[in-house]
Amino acid sequence: MGLDNVAVHWPRTGRFYDPVAPAEFVDFADLADAPDVAAPTAALAGHVAKTGTVRATAYTELVDLLLGLEGVLYATEAAAEDEDPVIDPDGCAWIAGGLERFVEGHRPHGEVVTFDTVGAVLHTALSGGRLADQQLRWLDGRMDALLDESGDAPQWSFARSELAVLSRFYRRCADRGFAVYADY
Repeated sequence: MGLDNVAVHWPRTGRFYDPVAPAEFVDFADLADAPDVAAPTAALAGHVAKTGTVRATAYTELVDLLLGLEGVLYATEAAAEDEDPVIDPDGCAWIAGGLERFVEGHRPHGEVVTFDTVGAVLHTALSGGRLADQQLRWLDGRMDALLDESGDAPQWSFARSELAVLSRFYRRCADRGFAVYADY
């Protein structure tokens, strides 16, 4: 099955959340049809344009690492509080902001996002902070926890532009007052 993040109207009315019409995301199709766009970027943008949904399973570990929490795209915090796995518009803005900063910070590392380049970007971002040593130890622990039993890193390979589309989805939800329902 997997995890889908579905744009929904906020707040809910009645028992259920109403999905946002895909027309709210129709401009994402322009990204999908752009020349020289990476295939994963085109696939994600095209899916968002047609459905108003992100198939989020592939991004969960990365987003959790970037934002420093567990289950961000599963909306586990919201589920515990509200009994509904929903990311409210403010949460969407927070996710979008973190992804936007990462995408920009990754620019010097090229267009392919891997486990190693994620580590490099995060180390650079944290090294100038007030509690840099503590935060870098935390980061190293988080990254070590993502290694498999053989000590191999996750085989992440995202196009930087793909992550820009992902951040744009959450930014669109935040800017228009939509929430995101975690459907799994």
